[in-house]
Amino acid sequence: MDWRIYRGTGQAAPSPITALPQPPPWRRFTGEGVASRPDADGGETARRIGGATGRRHLSSAHEVSMVNAALYLRRPLLVTGRPGTGKSSLAYLIAAELGLGPVLRWGITSRTTLTDGLYSYDAIGRVQAAGARPDREPDIGDFVHLGPLGTALLPYETPRVLLVDELDKGDIDLPNDLLSVFEDGEYPISELVRIAKQQPEVTVFTHDKRGTAVIRDGLVQCRAFPVVIITSNGEREFPAAFLRRCLQLHLRPPDAEQLAAMVAAQFGEIERVDVARLIGEFLERSESVGGLAADQLLNAVHLAVELATSGAYRPDEEWNELMRAIWHPLSTAEPG
Repeated sequence: MDWRIYRGTGQAAPSPITALPQPPPWRRFTGEGVASRPDADGGETARRIGGATGRRHLSSAHEVSMVNAALYLRRPLLVTGRPGTGKSSLAYLIAAELGLGPVLRWGITSRTTLTDGLYSYDAIGRVQAAGARPDREPDIGDFVHLGPLGTALLPYETPRVLLVDELDKGDIDLPNDLLSVFEDGEYPISELVRIAKQQPEVTVFTHDKRGTAVIRDGLVQCRAFPVVIITSNGEREFPAAFLRRCLQLHLRPPDAEQLAAMVAAQFGEIERVDVARLIGEFLERSESVGGLAADQLLNAVHLAVELATSGAYRPDEEWNELMRAIWHPLSTAEPG
């Protein structure tokens, strides 16, 4: 019997998944209420992984197994690998294949805090609104906006996919700050907790475009723990307590077959351009400079297709010089 829920094809299943297998007892959550999610993402998934119909993304067996283990265990998946290996794309592949709706992306910087991911409260805006209409108390929910992490923890029937992108760029305390949220599957909104007796239900904005959700008693509790994909470029180590609560997947650079699948997913059938030759030259260049990113290949293919359409594509020395510029090393310390 095939235990896999996710198969790594990048193609949507005939119908979206309606439920996952039961989680371990210690990963079951009981959030009340029903949160709704949008079905469309404005083309973000197609932009990330390609939209050509009938094209398959090629995932390794180990990658597929680790994703499925994370789904069964309801644990975050920490994905490492050098830039351009498709770490972030994995979140979009999972969401597309399982029909889990738009990916909630939380991009991490050195100034990011846990609260940034959970929610924001515009106290100044509320004061200004009260001053503009002294005869009417502004609704506090109009000034609460859930972040990507906060939105992912709403009580959905099926999990949302949350991409925590480049966690290694964040503050050293951020991984530890995430532990309690990932373990408890809930968080309070203190501004709403304070008024819970007077106003037990408040409608707030979510991270989804034009999205709203009802918060009860100032507490957000998940029902289906989100599919959490955390990416890292390996710029620093994470605490042992954090690593213990994650599954780990290291992505190797894509090979020629995987690169061909990526190109096909983005462009479909290509005429008048020798894609296999371009991929071979890309891999040679990548090896000589210590590694290139897959999107650098896609840039080259797009240029080649555009030039071929106008009849100007010629893989001569001028083209080769252009490719050397586009396929530049990812570090100034690497040879040019």
